[in-house]
Amino acid sequence: MSTPTDSAPTRRSLSPRKRAQRVRAVQYTVLVLLIIAAVFLADWPQIQDVFFRPDLVERTIDGGLGHALFNTVVYTLGAFVFGIVVGTVLAIMRLSQIGPYRWIATVYIEFFRGLPALIVFLVFTLLPLAFPGMRIPWDPYGTVWLALGIVGSAYLAETIRGGIQAVPKGQVEAARSLGMSSGQAMRKVVLPQAFRTMLPPLTNELILLVKDSSLVYIIGLSREHYELTKYGREMANQYVNVTPLVVAGVAYLIITLPLSLLVRRLEANAGKAR
Repeated sequence: MSTPTDSAPTRRSLSPRKRAQRVRAVQYTVLVLLIIAAVFLADWPQIQDVFFRPDLVERTIDGGLGHALFNTVVYTLGAFVFGIVVGTVLAIMRLSQIGPYRWIATVYIEFFRGLPALIVFLVFTLLPLAFPGMRIPWDPYGTVWLALGIVGSAYLAETIRGGIQAVPKGQVEAARSLGMSSGQAMRKVVLPQAFRTMLPPLTNELILLVKDSSLVYIIGLSREHYELTKYGREMANQYVNVTPLVVAGVAYLIITLPLSLLVRRLEANAGKAR
């Protein structure tokens, strides 16, 4: 007759590795069962009719998807360049020994990091009411670059500040010993090294800007200036079907997936360099 002490060694003999393997096996089994259930319970003809109608896929692509994709890229790149320039200035101000510079940069960064990008776009649509006759150059591209770039610069500033602080102080001291001013040392020594280490997080910020560009619809655009989300929504409303939005989503993936792969490659290279 077995006793409780006889079964105790059996339970203790199960190593943590085997226990983890059993847990994973249970998780995978549950996942497979859920997938099988979804496959057999889903109404596939209805799903295709609502989300993947072949005729609407063709109409969406032929109706101007390429131009909307182009606008999305232009909006994003312009905002990113604006954000990099302003973010670099803010990062340097945040690290400055001059108090007012630090205070201004801190207020700007904290304010626009805490403010939803949608509100910033709404404010830009109302600016002509507050300043009659005001006109932003290259509108609507200039408006989008400013609105999206202002929000992006607040996030980019913190990324750039971290990259600057990661450069060894000895590099700055060596540059100053060669007769460089603090500005020259920052421009020629610190920033080039900092940006090399910041490439992965900066690319991540670029991906976020691609997705935030979907808020451009709020400022009101003519059809020739539609970005992907606005274009997809207009087509979906026209045909009362979700397929155009699905196609627009795939177009976003065409932009973001290569960038995500680039981030992983850069992070892997940075890990090897260490």
